[in-house]
Amino acid sequence: MATIESIQKAYIDFVLTEGHQPKSVYVFAKHNNMAEEEFYRYFGSFDAIEQSVWTDLANKTILEIRMQEVWEQYSAREKALSFFYSFFELLKGSRSFAVYSIKSQPRGLSTPRVLDGLKNAFENFAQEVLNEGIESAELTDRRFFSKRYKDALWIQFSFVLNFWINDNSAGFEQTDEAIEKGVNVTFDLFQRSPIDNLFEYGKFLAKNGGMKEKMGF
Repeated sequence: MATIESIQKAYIDFVLTEGHQPKSVYVFAKHNNMAEEEFYRYFGSFDAIEQSVWTDLANKTILEIRMQEVWEQYSAREKALSFFYSFFELLKGSRSFAVYSIKSQPRGLSTPRVLDGLKNAFENFAQEVLNEGIESAELTDRRFFSKRYKDALWIQFSFVLNFWINDNSAGFEQTDEAIEKGVNVTFDLFQRSPIDNLFEYGKFLAKNGGMKEKMGF
């Protein structure tokens, strides 16, 4: 009897061998000695299989890093870095599929549909980490902008994923460097800066606009 895992495995084997999706669910099911309805019990399309593979990678990464003994002692920045490093380390075992999946998607500014589930898992994780960072005052709670922090992290993740797809360095060392520099720069932007101090000073002056008169100027 087919399972989610067996269908995923059979699909990945097919696309990596043939270089394209099966012509139909019927052909795929027959090739793998399963009834067509068994396929539809778990998936509505071939794209849904790819989406599930990406989502499973994200969920497995999150589960593994949360089990680390030092997890609770990590800062928000360290938790984000842990996800990035762990995800791409795990992705190495599925590199051929990842390259096929990403390169077969239509080019555009929007997130490829096969990454929708991964994006949702990533953003839920990121929002939790960012909330912890704001509560601990590691990160600055900026009106209107704080809710966009997770979007900035997703953009960073998307950049690193595309960088990794095209990375030919030994051991993907350049990707590790891209993660370190990219995530750190992004978190630097989330922290308090001189611009925040200037903004706060501006609010103070606006709130105390009558001070000039009080001082006789």
